[in-house]
Amino acid sequence: MQLNVLQKHRSRHRQAGMTTLGIMIMVAFVGVFAFAAIRLTPVYLNYMKIVGVVSGIEEEFDGTGASRAAIRSSISRRFDVESVSEIRAKDVQVKTVDGGFEVAAIYSHKAPFIGNLSFVVDFDKRVLVRR
Repeated sequence: MQLNVLQKHRSRHRQAGMTTLGIMIMVAFVGVFAFAAIRLTPVYLNYMKIVGVVSGIEEEFDGTGASRAAIRSSISRRFDVESVSEIRAKDVQVKTVDGGFEVAAIYSHKAPFIGNLSFVVDFDKRVLVRR
């Protein structure tokens, strides 16, 4: 009977831990997600610059009776200062709406991932500048 208890105790110790194959699979899985984060981080950092520009336009001109030309000029200047490279200042739409202007930065970014796999991220930031 005591021999049986010792065999059970030893068998539990043999089954503890991960195998080398299990560790390799786990590291590969975590690595794929880490690489995806590395590839997407610059895309979102550039988007945050564009959000800052568009939000700054709203803060600067909201309620001041600004013209479309003044808004366009400010967008161009802010794009130069922030070094936005994904879209151009003229790609930002400035539409006349009831009570003011709608400033919209709408674009897609394609970030290569692995081989022929890519991430396509669509961005749409809009603000209303009241007159």
